[in-house]
Amino acid sequence: MSGEHSGPGALLEVYDAALPAVYGFVVRRCADQRIAEDVTSETFLAAMDTVRRDPGTVPSVPWLIGVARHKLADHWRRAQRTPEPVENLPEHPGEDLADAHLDRLVAHHTLAQLAPIHRSALTLRYVDDLPVAECAEILDRTIGATEALLTRAKRAFRAAYPDQPSRRIREGGRA
Repeated sequence: MSGEHSGPGALLEVYDAALPAVYGFVVRRCADQRIAEDVTSETFLAAMDTVRRDPGTVPSVPWLIGVARHKLADHWRRAQRTPEPVENLPEHPGEDLADAHLDRLVAHHTLAQLAPIHRSALTLRYVDDLPVAECAEILDRTIGATEALLTRAKRAFRAAYPDQPSRRIREGGRA
């Protein structure tokens, strides 16, 4: 984290601080440990290639997270062509789970059921909190096409989200 060094040596200097930050960024967006590890590895390999090609590059944690964002987008593009199997959500999660944790698990499960392009669009827009224009750029689409994609993705998410009697009870509805 020197800020003044550049090149491959500087990447090694930030590696210890950057690894957990990059991995954390990726795993929160894909919810699959194996994929997160692969994307994190791809991130550091790409970063090393960049600092070797351009010795003036000054690696930092934010720069590496930007590389990770692009590597994750590449993963989602590949996934559009070859969908991966989805793990099933346990039917009876432990009763000691907090509602927020359970809701997060259900949301991750629901996202995993969606088409990769819908999952990508929703994650970029609502997890990464990117503006539609930036989502469009990453997904290699026009802004109008991305807005339409987000509308379809939200509709698909709502349709795939399981009906939860406990949520209706908390909100004052009938089970």
